[in-house]
Amino acid sequence: MNTLPFPLADEPDEISAEKGRKLFAGESTFVKGVVAMSGLPPADRLEVCFAGRSNVGKSSLINALTGTKGLARASNTPGRTQEINFFTQGPERYLVDLPGYGYANAPLDVVAKWQRLLKQYLSGRQNLRRAFVLVDSRHGVKPVDEEIMALLDSAAVTFQCVMTKADKVKAKDREGVLEQVRAALSRHPAAYPELVLTSSEKGDGISTLRSIVANLT
Repeated sequence: MNTLPFPLADEPDEISAEKGRKLFAGESTFVKGVVAMSGLPPADRLEVCFAGRSNVGKSSLINALTGTKGLARASNTPGRTQEINFFTQGPERYLVDLPGYGYANAPLDVVAKWQRLLKQYLSGRQNLRRAFVLVDSRHGVKPVDEEIMALLDSAAVTFQCVMTKADKVKAKDREGVLEQVRAALSRHPAAYPELVLTSSEKGDGISTLRSIVANLT
């Protein structure tokens, strides 16, 4: 048994994996982009959200999960994605793409607006079961990641750390990054005690993440 704090998630068993496969075999559809709480779709199904700083690979991960190329659009332009984007995943789930954070040159008023909307959404969405905070495997947890984690702590929303771009890190460097990430997560009471290591390019960890989303209740 793994006694490490924040161990890597195990591969799902056959039943859990099949549940994940079936959920994500369903259609993925863009519903709407929301810029104010009044625009949120009805809270009629369980939802999970994805948060990550710019260039962490969030769009690529959502596209890999759903098997739908171009569902979440990647953008390298600061301030392009200022909306909370909602997607249906089959009839049972919403997948929610939160605005990327950490753009050094985004206007201050834009950043303040994002933060207000995020706080309101995270605090006020009763059907939100889990947030997935994406962290680049090459860099570990950065100060901007700590900010979103603190926001999730204060909103009492359970979040799980998903490491992206795992294929870009040499095996000998991985343990050092994981150690740094585990130390950072241990400071956050809302952190779910398990890490998911993924590569959108290679498909690593995708079935594990699908299974986690499908088995939330």
